[in-house]
Amino acid sequence: MTSGKNKLQVDGLSAESEQFKLAELAATGDKGAREKVNSLAHPVISYQTGRFCKRFCNDNRYRYVCTLTNTVKRPVHDEVLCEWGNASYAWMLDDLTNAGRLRQYSGKNGARLYDYFYFIANSLPFYERWKDWRFGRKVHVPTYIRALFPEAAKVFYGLRAGDNIAAIAQKLCRSEKDTEMMCHQIIITLTQRKRLYLLDPPNTVSLSSTLDNEHEQGDSPAVELDIPYFDELPEKMESREKLAAAWQQLSPVEQYVVEAMVLDNLDASDVLGALERLNISIKSGIEPNKVNRQQLYYFCRKTLARLAGLMK
Repeated sequence: MTSGKNKLQVDGLSAESEQFKLAELAATGDKGAREKVNSLAHPVISYQTGRFCKRFCNDNRYRYVCTLTNTVKRPVHDEVLCEWGNASYAWMLDDLTNAGRLRQYSGKNGARLYDYFYFIANSLPFYERWKDWRFGRKVHVPTYIRALFPEAAKVFYGLRAGDNIAAIAQKLCRSEKDTEMMCHQIIITLTQRKRLYLLDPPNTVSLSSTLDNEHEQGDSPAVELDIPYFDELPEKMESREKLAAAWQQLSPVEQYVVEAMVLDNLDASDVLGALERLNISIKSGIEPNKVNRQQLYYFCRKTLARLAGLMK
């Protein structure tokens, strides 16, 4: 005869085993298990998106319609919806129910999957991970960049932060010449893969205040001024779109030379040195170390003329 106490223990183990099996099936991609796991995580995610989004909503509530709740204002026809609510929901769902997370679930101390999700979602690391994603505070360094040389990740972060060659070299304890070579190699690699935008950090700009944070935190009251807004002329918008389309038709080497010499205003010798170290020639049949400054200037002018022709 089994006592009531033992029966409760057996039932508890059975429930724990069932939850563990559900997590295991969901981690393998089973459709039915995924639906059950998502439904268990839904109330936790709905609550946390409401908390996190409202905390950093700021002026979005007055300019867009919230997709999570309608507490601020009701949507009207053709009114723009806020994208952060649904995006946050998707991020939290992936963070809580991805295969790796589900495989870590053990049902320890009789914890259900819902308890597991609740514990993670209410932890400080989860909150910090969400803020990293929301505000772009952490950047993934591509594996092909890390593979270039041991210090590639540090150089990548330095370029993204806008540090000059001397500052990056000081952090790496390397010479400026070696650091410059590494910077050029990363820029060329990203250009060839059409990923140069990864070096552009996200910027948050206030459109309502003309004072920086230090002034706003001082004794003098903050002064709010109306900032004029000028719509972009259709001709300028069309020209910008043509330029973007024409730019994509240039080769990676052409893009690099124009960016280095026109946009970054680098010296021709530095550009030639970078091309030579990467064994890239701008003229067919001529070795990279045989290309001179005059040929580089001609290549740059020819590329600019081609770019102008593509925009017509």
